Amino acid sequence: MFKLLVTGSNGQLGRAVAKLYEGNAEVELVNTDVAELDITNLEQTLEFVRKVKPYAIINCAAHTGVDACETDVENAYKINALGPRNLSIAASKVGAKMVQISTDYVFAGDANKPYTEFDEPAPQGVYGKSKLEGELFVKQFADKFFIIRTAWLYGDGKNFVKTMLRLAETNDKVRVVSDQYGSPTSTKVLAKIIDKLLWTENYGTYHGTCEGSCSWADFAKEIFRLAGKNTEVDYITTEEYPTPAKRPAYSVLEKFMLKLTVGYEPADWHEAIAEYIQEIQG
Repeated sequence: MFKLLVTGSNGQLGRAVAKLYEGNAEVELVNTDVAELDITNLEQTLEFVRKVKPYAIINCAAHTGVDACETDVENAYKINALGPRNLSIAASKVGAKMVQISTDYVFAGDANKPYTEFDEPAPQGVYGKSKLEGELFVKQFADKFFIIRTAWLYGDGKNFVKTMLRLAETNDKVRVVSDQYGSPTSTKVLAKIIDKLLWTENYGTYHGTCEGSCSWADFAKEIFRLAGKNTEVDYITTEEYPTPAKRPAYSVLEKFMLKLTVGYEPADWHEAIAEYIQEIQG
């Protein structure tokens, strides 16, 4: 029996991980959220992990409010940097593997080709900076780790897809940014990527998104098409939709390491979103 300690289990990814291992007799999930475990507290984290003695810790907890992080700086660093540090220290104490989920925001977002795991990070905002510090702490303190950078996540919870579908109920036209490019990724696909790596010793930094890329506007258009909505997408620029935090103009992630080590190629984003729309529409 393999015990997996999951933090942030009430979030989109935490729920997808729980669903993936549902009914698996070989795996026992220890699901925690902030009420059960405060990962920003080292003593509490050490005590909890020593008691559980997990095979692996999957850290799905994060301060993901990109704009909120710009003003809530202390909490951003506590959750996104200190949390992974504390979990990594605790993982090493009990010989557990550490899985840290990171983000495309660690890059500058001004590339003209997909970022590989070997490209130099240059985060532009507090969210990206705090997540990068989290990565560095994991490398420093975890003996056995997988850092998996992902992007544009959607699953069981609040996300871009559900926002678009909600807007489609009352709007004939929706304005969506068309000059930011990335890879929409379902939490189901990301959970599978975690599983592909978890049981191996291919430690290191990985990119974990769906294959392919598009703009937010293209993504919205495909969501409406699949959901049978007649809502039009009004393609606008980033300048026309200002936000407190700077968004990456281009943050497509190349899954170079994933293909190199475990030979795994995730589903294309078109395929993943079609499956997701079908699921939520019942």
